[in-house]
Amino acid sequence: MKDKDSLFQDSLALLKQLISVSSLSREEVLTAAMIEEFFKKRRIKTFRRGNNIWAYNAHYDQNKPTILLNSHHDTVKPNPGYTRDPFNPTENDGKLYGLGSNDAGGCLVSLIATFLYFYECVDLKYNFCLVASAEEEISGRNGIESVLEDIGPIDFAIVGEPTLMDLAIAEKGLMVLDCHATGVAGHAARNEGDNAVYKAIADIQWFRDYTFEKVSPTLGPVKMSVTMIQAGSQHNVVPADCSFVVDVRTTDAYTNEETLAIIKSHVSSEVSARSTRLKASSIPEEHPIVQAGIELGRKCYGSPTMSDQALIPVPSLKLGPGDSARSHIADEFIYIDEIREGIELYIAMLQKIV
Repeated sequence: MKDKDSLFQDSLALLKQLISVSSLSREEVLTAAMIEEFFKKRRIKTFRRGNNIWAYNAHYDQNKPTILLNSHHDTVKPNPGYTRDPFNPTENDGKLYGLGSNDAGGCLVSLIATFLYFYECVDLKYNFCLVASAEEEISGRNGIESVLEDIGPIDFAIVGEPTLMDLAIAEKGLMVLDCHATGVAGHAARNEGDNAVYKAIADIQWFRDYTFEKVSPTLGPVKMSVTMIQAGSQHNVVPADCSFVVDVRTTDAYTNEETLAIIKSHVSSEVSARSTRLKASSIPEEHPIVQAGIELGRKCYGSPTMSDQALIPVPSLKLGPGDSARSHIADEFIYIDEIREGIELYIAMLQKIV
């Protein structure tokens, strides 16, 4: 087992390296190379597909279940409000500033440190597979989803996202709906046409007011928000078409397909989902890894924000250093002590079960 302090120092150095180069979604080639080199220097074999990098513990046994440790190395574009250079990792007042420091670089390097801690251990009950994934910020198809078949069977996953090291045991899914109301064009000065806007308004009212019967005990109700609308060509023409977009945050009370079917049964507009692949996810509170966290004083909650959990088809726990409220902000930062705490808590939780 590696010394925790040296693991922390290596993690901090790696995070500074990752911050120092651009790794926007679909453009993570430089950070992927850095992560490969980090493992190569430690004589650990890695695998790569696109900009996804993964590795296994030294004594991997195909007859044992496998724990997936996953976080991402892509970032969003820098917030326009930045007053610091987003690609210059700087320490100040106990904070490390830089794009991706909080979301999710601190989580990624803490999980890498945890993987290294257990890497050479023998007689573990579980294998470990560490995946540093790409395209998380855009839920891209060339991210974690693209390597699931390559990495082999997994029993459960710990997904590194900033949660203040509390236990996000459930996470909402997402469907984006394109809705289209159809009427008949006519002159606005005469009693002509069938106004598509009015048809759309009735459906929009339904989206605002409808309450789904089943409510998730951890995630609450399904949430629907109309976010965009478009209609009309000129002021004196009754519009024959009105299109609007709905953001639907789904829960584990319904599958995405069930949610979509309920919506279609209640509105007159034509409704199509851009995708149903971003599903709500959860892990039972009784699961040993969750119980390990509870024993260490961490609280459970349901997360409204989405991560690669939506694409991982096994029970998964979202957990990591940093604060989700700092994600995507100008002058993003993580407290340096949060990284140390993250490494120590990841290790302590896993020691209880492996």
